[in-house]
Amino acid sequence: MRVISRAHLRDFWLHANYQDAEQPLKSWYDEVKKAHWKTPQDIKALYRNASLVGNKRVVFNIHGNKYRLIVAVNYDFSMVYIRFVGTHAQYDKIDAATI
Repeated sequence: MRVISRAHLRDFWLHANYQDAEQPLKSWYDEVKKAHWKTPQDIKALYRNASLVGNKRVVFNIHGNKYRLIVAVNYDFSMVYIRFVGTHAQYDKIDAATI
């Protein structure tokens, strides 16, 4: 999969001062880059705790559910778009299906 954009992840751990998210986000990125998702079930096979929230959005628990990552997936073009990365408290203030 092609992930757009890794800079969002890097900005989170550098500029938002969440350095403990760096390794988990890098690991997620490396795994997804090698993946070939064609359906939501392909994601669930790799990430059992991922939440499919509609509108092609998927929520991933990062670093033991301390952080949340929301992506939009275009299965036809093998693209994953970073829509949100933040703390669990920040996540609770947004609508994952529309962000």
